[in-house]
Amino acid sequence: MADLTREIKRRRTFAIISHPDAGKTTLTEKFLLYGGAIQSAGTVKGKASDRHATSDWMDLEKQRGISITSSVMQFEYDDYCINILDTPGHQDFSEDTYRTLMAADSAVMVIDAAKGIEPQTRKLFKVCAMRDIPIFTFINKLDREARDPFDLLDELEREFGIGTYPMNWPIGCGVNFKGVFDRERRSILAFDEFHSGRNRIEGISCDITDVEKMDSLIGEYDRRALVDQIELLDVASYEFDLEKVRHGKLSPVFFGSALNNFGVEPFLKSFLEMTTSPLPRKAGEQVIDPFDEKFSAFVFKIQANMNKAHRDRIAFMRICSGKFERNKEYLHVQNNKVAKLSQPQQMMAQEREIVDCAYAGDIIGVFDPGIFSIGDTVCDPTLKFTFERIPTFAPEHFAIVEQKDSMKRKQFAKGMNQIAQEGAIQMFFEPNSGMERVIVGVVGVLQFEVLEYRLKHEYGVDIIRRPMPQQYIRWIENEKIDPTKLTLDTDTKWVQDYRGNNLLIFPREWSIRWALEKNKDLVLKEFHEG
Repeated sequence: MADLTREIKRRRTFAIISHPDAGKTTLTEKFLLYGGAIQSAGTVKGKASDRHATSDWMDLEKQRGISITSSVMQFEYDDYCINILDTPGHQDFSEDTYRTLMAADSAVMVIDAAKGIEPQTRKLFKVCAMRDIPIFTFINKLDREARDPFDLLDELEREFGIGTYPMNWPIGCGVNFKGVFDRERRSILAFDEFHSGRNRIEGISCDITDVEKMDSLIGEYDRRALVDQIELLDVASYEFDLEKVRHGKLSPVFFGSALNNFGVEPFLKSFLEMTTSPLPRKAGEQVIDPFDEKFSAFVFKIQANMNKAHRDRIAFMRICSGKFERNKEYLHVQNNKVAKLSQPQQMMAQEREIVDCAYAGDIIGVFDPGIFSIGDTVCDPTLKFTFERIPTFAPEHFAIVEQKDSMKRKQFAKGMNQIAQEGAIQMFFEPNSGMERVIVGVVGVLQFEVLEYRLKHEYGVDIIRRPMPQQYIRWIENEKIDPTKLTLDTDTKWVQDYRGNNLLIFPREWSIRWALEKNKDLVLKEFHEG
């Protein structure tokens, strides 16, 4: 039991979230460098580059220079065992990020110092707030022109309704970026351009009261401005409160430059000290203690064809309690069947390593023969509970999808089903229409492009895609209603999902209100669990 407790206590599992191009993938790779997990950082520069981010493994990601799916990476640093969940920044793939946040205990939010908070950042923050997830903010790209740091803090507090506590403070920006002031140590970490191309920057420490050395490092003008700013911060900013941090009410803020490795390691060290080991999870009325000896986990992501040679399918599980052991049998609660989890592995993006054991907080991938769904619970056979389901978010774009070649019906059906089970798309059917023609719903239109690409390259199927005018979908909550008897406007469609649930897709919000007025017993729901 002592070993179990120690192993769980040293786990840290967090997601990295941001708007595209804020520097999230670069920051992730610098963390991996410090942990010795990789030897050099890839750069994401689209088609022209032959080096790509460690966390981006799908061919289309490498071509486009964006992250499309969430990646899982584990590494060791300073006796911590760290599980990073690197999420897509592009808003069209935000649902994958929502699900991934369900598996994290805290989040690192990366913000571009020139752009501040962007729409996607707002959406992701709301998910964190919904789950009481601690948020640590890294304001990036100080080596470029940036907005006033006080304005950035004010925007964070105003937009998100939480307090901020700057752990350090920038001295200039762009060509005049001189470094940061560490508020805890009351010293300067000077930005040394001579070392900026190396993997690590330790910086030059200098006490703020050492006027002569300060002036030689950053100049008299910047030193005077810094002293005034720090006095203002000390008097007017929020007080540091670790309990508020751990409940998502106060965000520690760090300034730096991930590209130049400046401020990254101090941030990582402080973050690991402030964030917690794995947290308890709710399962109905029960609260599952991570230090309980009995294993439990839930599926938060499914990914097909990570290994092109084997055309396999991996279910990613977040371990919530106890210890996973490779040759033991566990209960898949939804199927009510006990079995060994085949080929248990941990990930470094697409690189895998078979593991004999893993602990609460870890993410493992297991071979999925098609039995798992997102949100499923797996646990010790003596336990019988289910973790809270992961909500299915309403898609906003719809298209009719058919295969071009009618001889490839089986490949089309297999590809559509597998990609839908991953949660990358939502698939609906017009009753009695069969599998030849399906309706696909997505959160962002770029997901259609990914679907088309994957069907062609992974399943050998070309498709015809026809956009639909509908924009809103609602689940019919009261099961006794006969959808064929509903009074609907001509552009509203009745569809079903693969579980047989009845839904309505509407062209406009007015159509939703009209349907509810005309059908008094109709109850509609925007989100669906299970």
